[in-house]
Amino acid sequence: MKQHHSTRAVHAGEQRPKPFGAVTTPIVQTSTYSFADTDEILDFMHAKSNGNVDVRDEYGRYSNPTQTVAERKLADLDGGEKALLFASGMCAITTTMAALLSSGDHLLMAFDCYHRTRDFAIGFLARWGITSTMVPAADPQALEQAITPQTRLIFVETPTNPYLRIQDIDHVAALGKQRGITTLVDCTFATPMNLRPLEFGIDLVAHSATKYLGGHNDLLAGVVTGSREFLEPVLDARGVMGGINNPHDAYLLLRGLKTLALRVQRQNENGIKVAQFLEEHPAVKRVYYPGLPSHPDYEIAQRQMEGHGGVVSFEIDSDFAGTGGFIDRIRLPYIGPTLGGVESIIEQPAALYSLDAEERRAAGLSDSLVRYALGIEDAEDIIADLDQALAPIAN
Repeated sequence: MKQHHSTRAVHAGEQRPKPFGAVTTPIVQTSTYSFADTDEILDFMHAKSNGNVDVRDEYGRYSNPTQTVAERKLADLDGGEKALLFASGMCAITTTMAALLSSGDHLLMAFDCYHRTRDFAIGFLARWGITSTMVPAADPQALEQAITPQTRLIFVETPTNPYLRIQDIDHVAALGKQRGITTLVDCTFATPMNLRPLEFGIDLVAHSATKYLGGHNDLLAGVVTGSREFLEPVLDARGVMGGINNPHDAYLLLRGLKTLALRVQRQNENGIKVAQFLEEHPAVKRVYYPGLPSHPDYEIAQRQMEGHGGVVSFEIDSDFAGTGGFIDRIRLPYIGPTLGGVESIIEQPAALYSLDAEERRAAGLSDSLVRYALGIEDAEDIIADLDQALAPIAN
């Protein structure tokens, strides 16, 4: 019997009974693992060579029992055979790209994505002889036309950061299959509650687990999920490069995942209410939210997603300094650069990106753009706070 989202978020991947009769998975705080004798080592090596070692390992850089339970739960939620946990979302993406690409290969990615992912492609992969092409977000024709005989990986985000463009991942998956190209989707903003790209035929899906999956702004983690075949080189790379998550953060992630369905449901509800309020406000020039019919990718979002997320981006009728003033008048959310937690967080992306106006424009960031990552507070309180902060601009 197939279980629903919240049931799986609570129970998937967890053994019964747990050690010591505990209800929660314990933190196994160790850097290495001992063996009783040489025979046990040899039995372990035989099992490992046959791919039978799941929890047990010889060293903490390769696995940890707490981490392994989190990986099993994440794989279940994304609908993959296996998941690999990393020290951060960027570590998950950079290790995966490094594992799948070699000198002479070509990476194809959408421009409208997290800027550090672009930085890695342009500033690091290029040093290793790997070329990259950036295409406009949510433009299937541009994506297809940019493929070369050397293209080995297509990477997209959906929704994108910060303009919340929605990729047609049916098309991305079909393109990858037709051309023999591996496809990787960063689905941090959607979470497995709203979108599961593997079900559309995507090869690998990544999340910054720091965000919604953890959900409490108290950990750093990243994950990549897919088939064992596609993840084998990534697993090897993680063991060599060492970007593993620590057992305490894995424990916090497990705790956060148990309420993921509940939190995302509330954040979805807050998202559409706040987006509708902002779209009607005279001080707001434009709202970017895939749950609004005015969004350019609304139809794709309706087809692909179960909910539209808790991030609302919008441009106000002001300049760089005036937008900063609006941010300063806000009272309920924290000001900062992250998202996905129970606390609302707001930012002016241009201010955190660069002090140089030309650099901001080159990155496609409007000076008046605001990204509001909604928490689980009551929508009425969020809206009242926004209304008072926008009032001086409307007047």
